[in-house]
Amino acid sequence: MNRIARASLVGFALSFAAIPALHAADSGLWKVYDDYFRGAKYVDLTHTIAPDIPVWYGFGPSKFSPAIDPKTSKAYTYDKDGFEATHYDLSTDQLGTQLDPPAHWAPEYPSIDELPASYAIRPLVVISIVDQVKKDFGYQMKIADIRDWEKRNGKIPEGSVVFIRSDWSKTWPDPKLATLTKFPGVTLDALKFLHEQRHILMHGHEPLDTDTTPDLEGEAWLMHHGYTQAEGVAHLDKVPEKGCLVAIGYPKFKGGTGGYARYVAICPSDWKYGVKVGDHDAPLPKSDKPLHWDEKSGTRVR
Repeated sequence: MNRIARASLVGFALSFAAIPALHAADSGLWKVYDDYFRGAKYVDLTHTIAPDIPVWYGFGPSKFSPAIDPKTSKAYTYDKDGFEATHYDLSTDQLGTQLDPPAHWAPEYPSIDELPASYAIRPLVVISIVDQVKKDFGYQMKIADIRDWEKRNGKIPEGSVVFIRSDWSKTWPDPKLATLTKFPGVTLDALKFLHEQRHILMHGHEPLDTDTTPDLEGEAWLMHHGYTQAEGVAHLDKVPEKGCLVAIGYPKFKGGTGGYARYVAICPSDWKYGVKVGDHDAPLPKSDKPLHWDEKSGTRVR
């Protein structure tokens, strides 16, 4: 047997020997799913993107329309073509619930498609400033608020995601939200503490900006130091302040300076909110109200 053949045989034997180890690793993660994730409660922390949601005036509104067949210049229809599709004129990648990569402000740092896959799932911390905001709608979260949370719950986990609950999003999708100059935010000192002292992955907030300073000093510091952030987060009143994970999803736009994101909290099985893995996940249930295009809303509705 020549050296090449012998090397090929050895390589095959090593690959074959590795199969049990691979199966062991796979079954280990499957066991985690069966033991914890199958019975967990899932809470969506994401706004639905629609043409009428709040957006900064500098970007302007977006528009949805039925996708057009270029051969006929007519919209695809269920009756004629067996399917329908949608054309999106999105005014910006800073729309709705978002994930801001540092390239949003700093081109020397990663864009949305350059973020690592390890962003997928992290411990979730929810710090509420609701009581402070009731007294002062423009309240900016301070280090003291973080320390108060830690007195109750222990030290914030390294690599976690910290979402700040203010209930600002309770009136979403009121377009006036995008025009408010006074809104709940985060101080620069608090952001520095979370990243430099607690070494979190990122923070997130309900409003569409980080703070109310004239030059958005918090967002500027984050982006120019290689950090990401979440904006437009929703339904933080439906998750506990500790004990959950957050799953993070977003499209990989080439060179994207922002991203439409979906955040889903994965909470313990005895949590009072959320949905569980169920028999109706696949196939999905059939509705007695077919989806159809609505000219008034500029979207498909039931």
